[in-house]
Amino acid sequence: MPDTDRYLRMAVDLARENVARGERPFGSVIVKDGEVIATGVNSVAATNDPTSHAEIEAIRTASHALKSERLDGCVVYASGHPCPMCLSAMYLAGIHEGFYAFSIEDGAPYGLATSGKVYEELRKPISQQSMRLEHVPVTDEREPLYAYWQRRNSPGKS
Repeated sequence: MPDTDRYLRMAVDLARENVARGERPFGSVIVKDGEVIATGVNSVAATNDPTSHAEIEAIRTASHALKSERLDGCVVYASGHPCPMCLSAMYLAGIHEGFYAFSIEDGAPYGLATSGKVYEELRKPISQQSMRLEHVPVTDEREPLYAYWQRRNSPGKS
């Protein structure tokens, strides 16, 4: 666990530096085979981009560094509990392990518990969630979109 502590401290240090720049207190470190591959900080306020979370930024940087959309074998260390978006991105990237220093409950007294509310919302059936999300099929005469994608991206594509 000494490495876990070291990388979590790095994530917390990144978060503190981010606060000093006027941003939110979130930092993330991605490690593979004992080597730091990428870091990221929350830049939502500076970019007006609600997806610019520390983990997302670190995943983007790691993907570029490894020239792969898959980050199998990588470990995420985050200053705070990853929100549902970041956790989903970790799954989509193939990350199977992560650690965080501060919980949702730790952030609640400071107004930093919105991810807890999103987790609660996502636990509800889609029909009971506050955001309307409806399947509206679209058809046309062309090859179905996903079949087109598969044909264009399979070996020996035509």
